[in-house]
Amino acid sequence: MTSTDGTSGILDGRLRLGAGFHAAERPTVLRDLGALERHLAAWDRDAVDVEVSVRDREGPEQQITLEAWLPGLPPLVAKSRAKDMDRALIEARKDLIRQIEDEKDRHKPRKHRRG
Repeated sequence: MTSTDGTSGILDGRLRLGAGFHAAERPTVLRDLGALERHLAAWDRDAVDVEVSVRDREGPEQQITLEAWLPGLPPLVAKSRAKDMDRALIEARKDLIRQIEDEKDRHKPRKHRRG
């Protein structure tokens, strides 16, 4: 399956809805996390695991947790306490993308410099 932006639908196949989410919410969650697709494309889709959960849903301490397990990287965890669910998912997605890019940069081979 290929998404509209040409990616391979990694999220659709590898995203688990954890605590606090219902299967009927999957399309909305996939839409809000969609920009994550191209950042996951560097890995074999069968080796990628992503999970999203929510604690204290609609309560004063609501927290979205977005976790990713990617080969060669430590487990990555992004969170948001935004009250609006769409905003919380987007904030967590942006933080996870930042972490993925930081880890990719950290693992790039460095040119040896003499000085």
